[in-house]
Amino acid sequence: MLSFLLIIFSCKAPKQVQYLQGSIDTSALSTIALPEPLIQKGDLIGITVYSDNPEATAVYNQQMNTTMSSSAQVGGAGTTGQSGAVMPGYLVDANGDIRFQSLGLLHVEGMTRAELEQMLKEKLNPFLKNPYCNIRFLNYKFTMLGEVARQGVYSIPNEKISILEALGLAGDITMYGEKDSIMVVREINGKRSFGYLNVGKPEVMLSPYYYLRQNDVVIVKANPKKPGISEQTATRRLTRVTAIMSILVSLTLIFTRVR
Repeated sequence: MLSFLLIIFSCKAPKQVQYLQGSIDTSALSTIALPEPLIQKGDLIGITVYSDNPEATAVYNQQMNTTMSSSAQVGGAGTTGQSGAVMPGYLVDANGDIRFQSLGLLHVEGMTRAELEQMLKEKLNPFLKNPYCNIRFLNYKFTMLGEVARQGVYSIPNEKISILEALGLAGDITMYGEKDSIMVVREINGKRSFGYLNVGKPEVMLSPYYYLRQNDVVIVKANPKKPGISEQTATRRLTRVTAIMSILVSLTLIFTRVR
């Protein structure tokens, strides 16, 4: 019985991750400007044009099927997850360009949505009366790896998500995950950068990596105390052997007393 109790209490109980511990400077956080996502190679952009003349505008809103040729495909953008299927929209090619109806090739890499809207408005002014545009990212996604409950690539309908929201989508950090050194890998205009976040402190909300950008990769590292596969196997075997030995000892004592 004593061995059985020792086995039960020796099992490590899961520890709940504590977020944003400590005082929060609400005045500093209220002044933080949310980052505008920048258009990058491989992005799939939805563009809807409006003007005072709907008939003249219609030609610019014909759905454009992206071609998935080897020269245009960047990171699989434009696919719906089904073989051969494509999504309507404008795929930013390997040169950072899109091909827009009647306007030809436009370089859009590094622009915000507002900057692209302004450029299109200026270029469409000679053809349309009071033109304006609605622009959306159609393949806004990020990747969660490491010590989270559900690893994978996540696509979201909006264009703003924080690291805390991303961890929530991935089922939270596991009991072996490090909350104070979460790595975010980000690529902008062909340059890769790395950020480290401590979600246990409220100051994490001041980091430029707190809000994820499209195509970010989040990696939650395992803490040093996480047992390796061989250690886990050995622990399970030892637990089984101890339990069997405990049962045998108990049965021996029962039979001895009966006699």
